[in-house]
Amino acid sequence: MSQSTNVLRQPKPFYMIFFLELWERFGYYGLQALLAVYFVKQLGMDDTTSFTTFGAFSALVFGLVAIGGFIGDRVIGTKRTMVLGALVLASGYLLMGMADHDHHLVYLALGCIAVGNGLFKANPSSLLSKCYEEGDKRLDGAFTMYYMAINIGSFISMVLVPELTDRFGWSVGFFTCTLGMILSVGSYWFLRSWVNGIGSAPDLAPVDMKKMVLVLAGTVAAIFLSAWMLQNLTVAHVLLAAVSSLVVVIFLKEIIASKGTEQKKMIAALIMMLQAVVFFVLYMQMPTSLNFFAINNVEHNILGIAINPVTFQSLNPFWIMLASPVLAYLYNRMGNSGRDLSMPMKFAIGMTLCATSFLILPLGAQFANAMGIVSSGWIIASYFFQAIGELLISGLGLAMVAQLVPQRLTGFIMGAWFLTSAAASVIGGFIASMTTVPSSNGAVDALQTLPVYAKVFLEIGLAAAVMAGLMLLTAPLLARMINGDETIAEQAATAH
Repeated sequence: MSQSTNVLRQPKPFYMIFFLELWERFGYYGLQALLAVYFVKQLGMDDTTSFTTFGAFSALVFGLVAIGGFIGDRVIGTKRTMVLGALVLASGYLLMGMADHDHHLVYLALGCIAVGNGLFKANPSSLLSKCYEEGDKRLDGAFTMYYMAINIGSFISMVLVPELTDRFGWSVGFFTCTLGMILSVGSYWFLRSWVNGIGSAPDLAPVDMKKMVLVLAGTVAAIFLSAWMLQNLTVAHVLLAAVSSLVVVIFLKEIIASKGTEQKKMIAALIMMLQAVVFFVLYMQMPTSLNFFAINNVEHNILGIAINPVTFQSLNPFWIMLASPVLAYLYNRMGNSGRDLSMPMKFAIGMTLCATSFLILPLGAQFANAMGIVSSGWIIASYFFQAIGELLISGLGLAMVAQLVPQRLTGFIMGAWFLTSAAASVIGGFIASMTTVPSSNGAVDALQTLPVYAKVFLEIGLAAAVMAGLMLLTAPLLARMINGDETIAEQAATAH
């Protein structure tokens, strides 16, 4: 039976998960908008330490998602893990609001946020994938609209939270993030009946109290361990490498155990996840180097309206909100007519657009005024290209996992998808630190920073362009693997 091309015609649970994710992301992106600047202005870090600490924090945020996915799939259930994660996140934002200049409390709060996100993040998308039957043409559109929920939440918070922080202080900004989590948990609580009978195997069984107690104890231990690692970054990097290696080994073991088309699909998924690491390195420049570029070298207005320069980050979700319904409609329309682009080709086009987003910034630097200040139009355009590229890579990454990975592994592999962000966060933090220059009595000379930003952004753009070229060349082969068609070698063997 043909599926409707109306992207709003989704199963009922989709809408509950949509608002759950929207408010959770409101909380997280409000924090992300402020954090690197907070490190510098409130805790007295230099830019380099701020970027590398932010990179390590982000690595923990994403690196723990694979564990949360496993707990949701195999231990206490998708829905229970999701709610626990949301409550831990709310505790973290609350502690951030109370921290002021207390470094130890800040690290404890960030530990809560990293662990809470790890428990939460993979499970709404895992739950969403279980609301659709295999081969449902609405799936690409559903995940694109789901991705739009993320960006509605992040857009509102990236505009609102910096403004509230400017007016009333850091505490009010972080307490506003806490409010987002309260709304997220509330939306689930009142609409939870919509997902009755949907979830992982443990969701459909009575609560195993022994497992629940172990998960709660492990959560508390993980919070303190994460807080300690953020103060010992070398240990954090080593642990990330160990966790990444373990996840890759488990993934490879599952690939080897699979056969035929299932195996080819999983190999294609692994290759595309490795490609996504490059995208996430680019993405991690938004709260770090791009954020400080906007503060130091971009005029602080849009269309003549004065803005807080931190708010330029909201351009990313703004463009995504505008483009998501259009792309979702096109996916459904092209899918029903049999003319849809393959997912590897969408990834390749997305990387091309991301390369463009960085390559136009050094061009804009050539038109800076005598004070070293660039027109805001250049960063608006940069965020536009990056946002569309993000929709084609990160926005479809979850759908890619849902389509290519067996359901028994959905939560774990979705966690592994987020682990690509963890590896990229560390790399992205180090790359962002290449844009730092010494300040004089806390003041930054725009004429001194401009050529540094232009050089690093040019290098990032060229590296991304090379990756995009490789992805365009390999996309047809990956598409054949995904579709289960014979490879060229198999066709040759058949001919003989």
